[in-house]
Amino acid sequence: MFRRGPSSKSDNTKFYEILGVPKTTSPEDLKKAYKKAAIKNHPDKGGDPEKFKELAQAYEVLSDPEKREIYDQYGEDALKEGMGGGGGGHDPFDIFSSFFGGGGGSPFGGGSSRGRRQRRGEDVVHPLKVSLEDLYLGTTKKLSLSRNALCSKCNGKGSKSGASSTCSGCQGSGMKVSIRQLGPGMIQQMQHPCHDCKGTGETINDRDRCPQCKGDKVVSEKKVLEVAVEKGMQHSQKITFSGQADEAPDTVTGDIVFVIQQKEHPKFKRKGDDLFVEHTLSLTEALCGFQFVLTHLDKRQLLIKSSPGEVVKPDSYRAITDEGMPMHQRPFMKGKLYIHFTVDFPDSLSPDQTKAIEAVLPKPKADLSDMEIDECEETTLHEVNIEDEMRRKAQAQREAYDDDDDDEEGPGGAQRVQCAQQ
Repeated sequence: MFRRGPSSKSDNTKFYEILGVPKTTSPEDLKKAYKKAAIKNHPDKGGDPEKFKELAQAYEVLSDPEKREIYDQYGEDALKEGMGGGGGGHDPFDIFSSFFGGGGGSPFGGGSSRGRRQRRGEDVVHPLKVSLEDLYLGTTKKLSLSRNALCSKCNGKGSKSGASSTCSGCQGSGMKVSIRQLGPGMIQQMQHPCHDCKGTGETINDRDRCPQCKGDKVVSEKKVLEVAVEKGMQHSQKITFSGQADEAPDTVTGDIVFVIQQKEHPKFKRKGDDLFVEHTLSLTEALCGFQFVLTHLDKRQLLIKSSPGEVVKPDSYRAITDEGMPMHQRPFMKGKLYIHFTVDFPDSLSPDQTKAIEAVLPKPKADLSDMEIDECEETTLHEVNIEDEMRRKAQAQREAYDDDDDDEEGPGGAQRVQCAQQ
């Protein structure tokens, strides 16, 4: 039963104009017109998706005798108000595929537009801890992972027959909305996957469920990947395996991504393509020369020595060209190896040692006279750790500031200074 039609007519020619046919066209001519226009405007051929949708909506109404009669008599508004069940309720791709044997296929090859419009699955990201030695030399790591794969027995349908029904709990959306009372006049609306269909929007009869995947459409499988860590790769650099993440029906499979996490090395520090190493010299080595052996990341023994007469000052650097990290994808080019020198001074010297050093080193500036010394105030030096000293001072300043804030408040945290009443 249909409701009584509206008192005023609305547009009843639009659908005919969309299909390019007169109002007197026959069902056969209507079908031919739709098929021709739909092929021309199909998204797989670069057509306008909105135009394709309009064609499907027009054909859906005009190909149904009852809906066409209502449309001719009362116009599109009558259909929107519910007379004849409404129009435009079907997927335009379902309507189009019915002309080519169903199944959602495309007459153009290369998959359907529905396939091209699939959502993309999420990428799976794994951290990959790699030593500095492996980043210097390059290595291959075999990693075993678990992932979801489409069930081979039912081809990801979840059922023996390949059939499924729209979930009544979520009306096929895969999501449900729940409302929670937060307080008087306050509510929170939350969206969550439907429990009945596990977010798929479809339900499968228990007797028709696939025995292999139990209706889940996917099964868990083990996969071994060989991850090639190339020479010179950097911390946080990504190694991607395209299309190897979890599979799901009607979904473009995402990627498995490994993110390199460079392990800290006890001796070498890395900055880009350069390497840094710390070395402590005795005062004698700093003044008179040094040599030592440095074991590199590839186990080579490097002889490090100073030039004759060279003096190394505390907190100074020396560089060795082409002994840094290999440059990624240019492994025959390397950065520099920097050596940071610190000098270990003796805690004290005997009088004889002091005299011996004075005899060798440049003479100090002229000593102060007794008269100059008498005019000065004598002081006492003591050793101090400047970082600890500054940290204590900063802490004391913060505590003093907090005390000032407390003094400005009265009992119960109220301000002592109040506004005078008018």
